[in-house]
Amino acid sequence: MAEKKVVDLLVSGGQATAGPPLGPALGPLGVNVLAIVNKINELTKDYSGMKVPVKVTVDPETKEFEVSVGTPTTSALIVSELKIKKGSGTPSTEKVGNLTMEQVMRIAKLKRPELLAKNLKAAAKEVLGSCVSLGVTVEGRDPREIQREIDEGKYDETFSKSEE
Repeated sequence: MAEKKVVDLLVSGGQATAGPPLGPALGPLGVNVLAIVNKINELTKDYSGMKVPVKVTVDPETKEFEVSVGTPTTSALIVSELKIKKGSGTPSTEKVGNLTMEQVMRIAKLKRPELLAKNLKAAAKEVLGSCVSLGVTVEGRDPREIQREIDEGKYDETFSKSEE
């Protein structure tokens, strides 16, 4: 039995095409590239405008394929949530947006399976760390202040509701 071939790609959500990088990577495997492109676009349409990691597994004998989609980077999710083009070039002085605590929690929940965080509280702190480097405030304040308040237990009730 032939070994399955795995192709790892980074595609723009909902906008994969049969051109590079997909076509050249999948063409030699003799699969229906268009069917794979359509499947990728269907699975990534919610991540429009973001780069999404995608893994395509192909069985060279049967030509069957599986597409699994990762989650965009934390930075991409923050940028998308704020509907801005990119983070700040000078995050310490120039702020490009402000997230609510609910938005931070939503991103933390999306990313949690891929983070090293052992719980939602730790995942939210990782998201807040990304906010610092992007020049994004949270609830109108420095994300590091929010991280400190999380450590002090200020948001415990919010987290326990979210973990349910």
